[in-house]
Amino acid sequence: MWDASKCDLCGDCLVKCLYANYDKDKAVAEIKALMEGKEAEIISQCITCCACRQYCPTGADPFSLIISMQEKAGIFPISEDDLVAASFGVPNELIPGDADKPVLSLCIMERYIAQDTIAGQLFEGMPVVKGGDYFCLIGWEHYGKESPIEKYARRFIDNVASLGKDIVFLHDDCYAMAHAKIKDYGITVPFKYRHIFEYLHNYLRDHQSNITRLGKKVAYQQPCASRYTPEKNVFLDEIFQLIGVERPPRKYERETALCCTAPILRTKLEMAVTIQEKNVKDAIECGADALITLCPMCDRIMSRPTGQLGLTKIYITDLCRIALGEKPWPAKVS
Repeated sequence: MWDASKCDLCGDCLVKCLYANYDKDKAVAEIKALMEGKEAEIISQCITCCACRQYCPTGADPFSLIISMQEKAGIFPISEDDLVAASFGVPNELIPGDADKPVLSLCIMERYIAQDTIAGQLFEGMPVVKGGDYFCLIGWEHYGKESPIEKYARRFIDNVASLGKDIVFLHDDCYAMAHAKIKDYGITVPFKYRHIFEYLHNYLRDHQSNITRLGKKVAYQQPCASRYTPEKNVFLDEIFQLIGVERPPRKYERETALCCTAPILRTKLEMAVTIQEKNVKDAIECGADALITLCPMCDRIMSRPTGQLGLTKIYITDLCRIALGEKPWPAKVS
């Protein structure tokens, strides 16, 4: 949540933005305008990638300020009612599993992942929950909607808590909501939860004898919501070590990671295509054998540019299953 008392007008949030070309003076002027309630240029240029939140050295959360002003200005024409219907209207399902295992929460993301993405020994006997009652809300930021997230935050936490189990969040947004965003609203999370990275890491660590090290180089497509919880990425680095893949340095990763561009595909198509190609070419140039995805939406969106440019794309759970001998390394894209 935006905290003006923490902002020292350094301008870093917008100077570092990969999609707006601002020097310090312009960046400071934009933030000042927003603080005064004026419609600054950035609200129409922002692609809602959340990076400025991570760039801010004082924790003022300029991203929250920007999307609040986007909501006020009506930058995105979709209504709150339409978002609620599209999100909460997804049918719920609880697939029972072993009593001693945590519940894997898919939110409403199952429709974006392949059927066998959560199959095999990694998820054997694991209860699974999915549907609109477990939608985590963070995705509404990509529609310039800040206030509805707070409005329905308690609903999300209460619905997940009602399961009465420890939770593993597959969707990065869900983890960001429970681990970071929810604190803005003074809501306490009454259940134990883990990110899918931590779950995968712990499983692989405890089953190292089942792993065949892959000897590959990979690039990683970081979801926008990871800007809320960058500290968890230590688990990803350790996963890569356990399964024998190298993550060579490249220009667009970690703090400088590029958005998959899902938020702007319908409004700024040419810009989106340019960003995607820049992203994939950067992965290829660093010598990566594959682009690894985490967010189901990123996975779907990046299918076109990786396919066109000849780079293999692999979902993180599939990469782990390859190392466990359950799936082959995909045939080279041509």
